Amino acid sequence: MVKLKIYLFRHGLTHYNKHQWFTGWIDSRMTRGGIKNARKVARMLKCKKIDVAYHSHLSRSKNTLKEVLKYHPECKEVIEDDRMIERSYGKLQRHSHKEFMEDIECCVVPAIEKEFGKMDRKSKGIFGEKVAKTIYDVYHRSYTVPPPEGESIKMVEKRVNLFIKSLLKKMKKEKVNVAISAHGNSMRPFRAHFEKLSREKMMKLENPWDGYFEYTVEV
Repeated sequence: MVKLKIYLFRHGLTHYNKHQWFTGWIDSRMTRGGIKNARKVARMLKCKKIDVAYHSHLSRSKNTLKEVLKYHPECKEVIEDDRMIERSYGKLQRHSHKEFMEDIECCVVPAIEKEFGKMDRKSKGIFGEKVAKTIYDVYHRSYTVPPPEGESIKMVEKRVNLFIKSLLKKMKKEKVNVAISAHGNSMRPFRAHFEKLSREKMMKLENPWDGYFEYTVEV
């Protein structure tokens, strides 16, 4: 029996991440801090053996992997695969989280006042914030509800599971260790699969910018 390894990590912090904008498939570059994140992951993986590596077409995934592979001349194959790309946020992409909630508040409060009468300023503020936060959480954390023209986590999970299936097939056939430069939301179903997490636990996961996860595949 051979024990093969998967090294899964998230790209470094980007400018969109830093300013809390919905990034999705937008090709936001890494910040200086993000490059430091990538170099830290690279140092942590320095003594591991990597035969094959994966990235998405987005530069943050590619450039994080480049930092890691500086220590791995033994890596014989680098593959681009968008089945493990970030979740698409559709029409929310390029908008900040704060901007989205303010827009919701500006739309919902007048509609409620028109139907049920005027609210005082304090009540209006509290109500508007709660409604905006609720709608934000639905789009941001719901398993089944996609943003307008975007993807739900369920949709991301479906394509990531297809990626995992083909990945394991390749690993078993070629007996290779693998590095994956992934994204925050695509890591959720990946970790759920290998850590045997419930859907509820998967949705609560927070993935670090400067760490990695190691999984063993026995063949």
